[in-house]
Amino acid sequence: MSRGHHNRNFVLPLTERMARLVGREPGASVTVRIRRAEAVPVVVRTWQQESEILAAIKGVLPHVPECLAERPGSAVHSYVQGVPLSSICQNGKPVDHLLIRALAGLLAQMSQVRREALPRLPDCWPRNDKDSQGFLRILAGLVDRQVRQPNWTVFGGLFAALGIPDDAMTRLAERVPAMSRRPYSLLHTDLHRDNVIVSYGGDPPLICVDWELATYGDPLHDLATHLVRMQYPAFQWSEVTDAWAAAMEGTRPAAVHGLTKDLRHYIAFERAQSVYPDIMRAAKSLEDSCDQKSLDAASAAVLRALEAAAEPLGLRQLPREPEIERILFRWQAAQRERRVGARTVTGIGWEPDERVPEHPDFPRTAVIDALIAEGAAPADRVFKGTAHLNSVVKVPGIEFPVVVRRKVAALCRRERSRSFLSEHAVLRAIEVSGAAVRAPRVLALGLSEPRAARAKDPFAIHTYVGPPGSDRPPDHPVHGLLPHEADELVAQLCELTKVECSSLDPAAESLDFFGWLRQELVRLVLELPKESQQLARNLGLPDGYRLSEILGRYHVTPRASALLHGDLNPWNLVRREGRAGLTIIDWEMAVIGDPLYDLVRHMHLTPTRPEIRQRLFERWQRRLPDEYTKGWREDWPVYRRIEIIRSAYVDLDRLVTGASLDAPNVRRAVDSYGMTLAAATASLGLPAKWTANPYLARAFPPGDDGRPRAVRFSAGV
Repeated sequence: MSRGHHNRNFVLPLTERMARLVGREPGASVTVRIRRAEAVPVVVRTWQQESEILAAIKGVLPHVPECLAERPGSAVHSYVQGVPLSSICQNGKPVDHLLIRALAGLLAQMSQVRREALPRLPDCWPRNDKDSQGFLRILAGLVDRQVRQPNWTVFGGLFAALGIPDDAMTRLAERVPAMSRRPYSLLHTDLHRDNVIVSYGGDPPLICVDWELATYGDPLHDLATHLVRMQYPAFQWSEVTDAWAAAMEGTRPAAVHGLTKDLRHYIAFERAQSVYPDIMRAAKSLEDSCDQKSLDAASAAVLRALEAAAEPLGLRQLPREPEIERILFRWQAAQRERRVGARTVTGIGWEPDERVPEHPDFPRTAVIDALIAEGAAPADRVFKGTAHLNSVVKVPGIEFPVVVRRKVAALCRRERSRSFLSEHAVLRAIEVSGAAVRAPRVLALGLSEPRAARAKDPFAIHTYVGPPGSDRPPDHPVHGLLPHEADELVAQLCELTKVECSSLDPAAESLDFFGWLRQELVRLVLELPKESQQLARNLGLPDGYRLSEILGRYHVTPRASALLHGDLNPWNLVRREGRAGLTIIDWEMAVIGDPLYDLVRHMHLTPTRPEIRQRLFERWQRRLPDEYTKGWREDWPVYRRIEIIRSAYVDLDRLVTGASLDAPNVRRAVDSYGMTLAAATASLGLPAKWTANPYLARAFPPGDDGRPRAVRFSAGV
C-alpha cells in the first residue's frame, strides 16, 4: 500500500469475477485508489473526476493508467509497471540529465492534448486561451475558494495567529502583473517524484500517474510546480528550465514566450498557495502525538512554509520557531478538547502571577477555559498587532467576552524602554482609582505551561472592548476624531490626573520628564542598526551625538506630572456602540509625565483638523488646574517638533528593516515619509539634503500591492 495526501493506493491481483467486470485477465495487477475521507481539502481541482481526464489523454499519452471502474470515493486503475522515481532518487538529490530530458519531453507531450478532448472547463475560466495573466488570477481565486474558505472555520484562527490575513490570495490575484501571451495546454500540476514512474521496459522511460489535479492553462504553471515539487537541487533549476524550453520548442514554440520574465510569477504563486496545505498538514500531524519531537517537526514545517510564502504574500515579522510551537500547541489542545471533551487531555496548565490577584468577576478556574478557547478562536476574533497577539474568546459561565493577550515574540520594539510602566499595573491602578477612564480591566496574568513545549508562555487576560456579540472588528477613528469624541478623549485624559502614581513609580514625580524624553530619543537613534543610521545621515538627519546637542536647546515649562497613555494613535482608541465615546486600549507604553505630551502626541499620530485641534486644547485647558497647563501655548510646538523628529528616525528604520509594516498606523506613516523627513530637518534647523537619485524610494521594501512603496520625497529631499 502507498499512502498519499489524498488517496490510499493498493496494488492487488484481480479475482476472476473482477477480471470479467473490467475486461482484464484474472491475476493481473490493478491499483485500487481509495479517497482518504479524513483528508482536508488542500488542493485546487479543475475537474472532479480523474477518470474523465484519463480517458481524454489516452490518445496522446497511451501509457497513463486507465480507469477500469469507479464509484464515489474509490476507483480501480490499471497498474503501471515500474517504480516511483522517489524510490531510487529521493527528494533533494540531483536527477540524471537524461531523466531531466525525459521529464521535459513528458511535459511537452501533454501540450498535444486538444482542448476539445478534455472535460468541460468551469465557467470562470478565461475566454481567451492565451491569457496568461487571467489564468494566474483564476488560480489565485480558486485557491481562496477551494482551499482557504472551506478550511477557515477550523484553521482560520491558526492562520491569523501566524500572521496570514484572510485576503492574502485575493491580494495576490490583484497584484498579478501583465505577462506574455502563451497558448494554453493540458497541465499535470503535481509532477513530483512520487508521481513519476520509471518503467521496467524503458519504452517509454517515464510514465506520469495521479492526474486528479490536472488543469488547462499556461504551460509555465506546470514547469513552476514541477520545479518546486520535484525538490531539485538549486543548481539544477536552470538545466530543467532549459530542457523544458528545448522540448517545448519542438511541440509548441509559443509556449516559451516570456519564459525568463514570467516563470518567477508562477514560482511565487506556487510557494504562496503551498502555505495553506503545508500548515494544515503540519497541524493535523499533531493529532496522534503532540510530544516534543512531533512539535519540533511540525514547527519546522510551518516555518519553512511561512518563509517560502513571505515574499509573494507580503508577510513580514514572521514568528520564530518557539512562537510557532506554542501557537501550534494551543491550537491542537483546543481541537483535542473539542474532539474528546476531557479537560485532562489538553496538557494546558498555568501559573498565576501574584501581582494580579484573583478578580471577583473572573475566577481563576475560568483561566484554563479561556486558554483552551484561545486556541479555537476563529480568525475574525484573532487580532495580531505590532506588539501583541490578541484572541477574543467567550468563557463558559462568564457573561462578557475576554481577550487573551500574548506578546509577539518576533518583535523588538525599539521605542520601548525600561522606564515604561507595566501595563497590568497601570490598568489595575486605573481600576482601583475609580477614575472615569474607559480602559480594559486586567482579569488574570500568568504563565501558561504547555507540558509538551519547552518554555512557559506569558499571557494576560483583559476584558474585551470591541463590539459585543458581533463578528465586526473594533472600530477605530483612523480618519480623526469627531467633535464629541474629542470631548470624550479630553475628559479621560483629565481623569488620568486622579490616578495615584506613587505605586506605579515612586520616583517618577521628581523626574525631569522633558529631559528624559530627549534622552530617550537620543538613545533610540544611537541604537538603530548601522544601515538605518547610515541612510539617516545620507538624508540629512544628524547622528545621536549631534542630535543630543540640538535637542539641548529645547526647553519646556515644568508642570505637574500625571499618568500618560504614551501612544494615543487612532488604533489604540476604540469607538463604543451608539456614539458612547471611546475606550483607550494598549497601555504598554504608559509613563508618568507632562499631560500636555499625551495630547500633542495624539495629534501627531492622528489626522486632526484645525478646528478639532483647537477644541482639544481649549477643553483640556478649561478642565485642568493651572499646575497641569501653565505655559502650554509656548510648549506644545516643542513637543510636536520632538515627535516629528522621532518619526523621521523610527519610520526610516521601519522602511529599511521592514519592521511593523503590516500595522495600518505604520503603513500610513511610512507612506508619507518624505513630508516627515522635510518637517524633521526643518524642526532641527538643518538644511534639506538634496538628492538627484529618483530611485531612492524603490530601495525600500515594497508595499502590500507588491509595487514600490509610495515613499513621497519632496523636491529638496
